[in-house]
Amino acid sequence: MEALIALGVGLLTACGVYLALRGRTVPVVLGLTLLSSAVNRLPQALVLTAIEISIGMTAFVVMLALRARAELGNDHVDGEDGGA
Repeated sequence: MEALIALGVGLLTACGVYLALRGRTVPVVLGLTLLSSAVNRLPQALVLTAIEISIGMTAFVVMLALRARAELGNDHVDGEDGGA
């Protein structure tokens, strides 16, 4: 059973890192959410508090992404259009 949980945490972490390194804001937000979910799967004393903080931070980052999209006109994380 421990091997299955470790495999699940590893998969969540790998997917989260992959998405966090993307060039657009929505995959980055999803990647950070997956990373926080992977961290919360490990045994911790204050898991419920960590879950609440990660939900609040996800909402904050989504609002920042929407604001950046409205002001810049694109959703690239570096602020450039990314096209050639």
